[in-house]
Amino acid sequence: MRVTRETLIRIAKETAQERAFNDRDIIVAYLTGSLVSKETDPLFGGAADIDLVFVHTAKPLRSREFVKLTPDFHIDISHRAKAEFKRPRDLRLDPWLGWEMYAPMLLYDREKLFDFVQAGLRAGFEFNAPAPSLQRSRILLKKARAIWHELLDIADSVEPSVVLQYMKSLQHAVNAVAELSGPPLAERRVMAEFAARAEIAQRPGMNAALIGLLGASTLEASELKAWLPGWRSAFEAAAQNSRVNARIHPTRMNYYEKALTAMVGSERPVSALWPLLRTWTFAAQVLPESDLNAWRSVCKRLGLDAIGIEERVSGLDHFIDEVEALLDELAAQHGLETSTSIDVDV
Repeated sequence: MRVTRETLIRIAKETAQERAFNDRDIIVAYLTGSLVSKETDPLFGGAADIDLVFVHTAKPLRSREFVKLTPDFHIDISHRAKAEFKRPRDLRLDPWLGWEMYAPMLLYDREKLFDFVQAGLRAGFEFNAPAPSLQRSRILLKKARAIWHELLDIADSVEPSVVLQYMKSLQHAVNAVAELSGPPLAERRVMAEFAARAEIAQRPGMNAALIGLLGASTLEASELKAWLPGWRSAFEAAAQNSRVNARIHPTRMNYYEKALTAMVGSERPVSALWPLLRTWTFAAQVLPESDLNAWRSVCKRLGLDAIGIEERVSGLDHFIDEVEALLDELAAQHGLETSTSIDVDV
């Protein structure tokens, strides 16, 4: 079967209609992600997901599920409660949900909730104006700094949880820059698209800094290719464990592997590192110590072990400072306050 953007959108519409018909608790369904964006190719490496969101009248029993269509295509369904949208104006400053609701494709709306939320999000307001964009970036940067503080108390042994915390802080800092010119970068596209976002922010050097903070400045495509079998083995084993992060799911194997293979074979093979390392580390969290040798070897190569982590955390501190200076500079250019006090949950 030949799969196109149009094919996947049709499947999204049919799925939303069927679910809404059979579940009266669903009041809104919309499509988001790369299928909605005309500037992004959803078929990354020949595999893709369909990002659907169902809004329920009450808190849903589960927050996420995957529906397999073929080995290369699946539906990624997020379940949200109506209560999350009760203050539409607050979404203007939500770095993730704000963008999700800004321009999705509406598929179903039983109570006209979508119109209400969109009206509150857009009324008398330019979502991409400097003030709200900077505010969303500052929220992300504050989260990055809070996690960085937690990393200062590192034990002698660097466990998967520490690597994930490090990457989480770095992701927030990177997206604080990305948010200035568009939505935050999703997992498979962090290193593939950050260079362009940093260029727009007139900070092209930040892309090299990101690569350096992952210990990948001298990383060769051959090394990344050699890591793929170990990554796959860990992913498959962890996917059978009920305690693993939801994204490590058998349905998503090709979704990741085909993207990784395509990136490793591209002009920028290092772009594969972020999704490879992050998903491998999620898998490592639930695997026995005897199965972590390959993962630990990769972390050692990247300076994310007990010997190198202190240097990486110090570099992260400097990167966060650089992003803060960028935000302050942009605020001054637009006559805005150069610092904002916002309480956020990490």
